[in-house]
Parts: sequence; C-alpha cells; structure tokens
Amino acid sequence: MSNGKNLDLARAFVGVAEAQGRATTLLDLTTLDLPVFTPRTEAEGVPSAITPVLATFTEASRFVFCGPEYNGSTPPCLTNVIAWLSTATDDFRQVFNGKGAVLATHSGGHGQKMLMALRMQLSHMGVNVVGRELQTNDKKPYRISSIEALLAELV
Repeated sequence: MSNGKNLDLARAFVGVAEAQGRATTLLDLTTLDLPVFTPRTEAEGVPSAITPVLATFTEASRFVFCGPEYNGSTPPCLTNVIAWLSTATDDFRQVFNGKGAVLATHSGGHGQKMLMALRMQLSHMGVNVVGRELQTNDKKPYRISSIEALLAELV
C-alpha cells in the first residue's frame, strides 16, 4: 500500500477487521528502506529490511492490498516488495500460495488497471484473490458495508 488515501483506506479495513475480532498487522510499504530489486542487488543478498515483512507475509493466511494506480499498474514500492519476497526464501510459494487476498484502491482515476495487474501477479504467485474489489476516489467514497462484505468473502 502507499501513504495518503490508501493508507487511510487500509486503516479502515483494519478498523473493521479488529471490530470483528480479527488480528491484523498494518504494513506501510513506503516506510521500508529497500533497495530496488535488480540482479545486482539480489546478488548482494536479501536486505535486512525485508526480514520482518517476510515473517509477516509467511505467517499470514490472508491479505488486504490497498494501493494507488501508478502509470496504469501497481505502485513501485509494492512491486519491489513482492520481488524481494519472492526471492528471499528457497520457496516463494510458502509466502503466497493458497492464501486469500482482497484488493482495494483509492486512485485519482478508477484504479482498475492497478487492480487487474495486481490480481494477475498475485494469482500467478498462488494467491486466491477475491473476485470483487473495492475501488474508491475522492468523488466516490467507500462504504464500511463494502469493507465488511469483502472481509466476509476473505474468510
């Protein structure tokens, strides 16, 4: 996820989930000090900043991804984290495979291209992405009932 409106959206998901008695962990990927994933940086070894993220992802049984659309795709910080997570262990499937996910976006436009790109990437990694997603922007605010419905599908 990113900061700003998507961080607010993520906090709304956390609030609803916690009100339902679910344990949550909120990760703001913009706070991570990660080098850009490249063959050179990969050869230098897994950065220590990915270790707690890897532990959180590995232990989680489900995810909610909130992020804006960047140039018709996913935000760079999210793409970078997924790249590091997929190479930080000998078996990236243990991080993603068989886990559920909800996708949400607050974008200046519709955010549909980001949602499609992320759905395709996560599905490739073995994540079971809920068919419905949440799209919101300043002109179309989200409803708590939509978050509740998405979390119910995620269980």
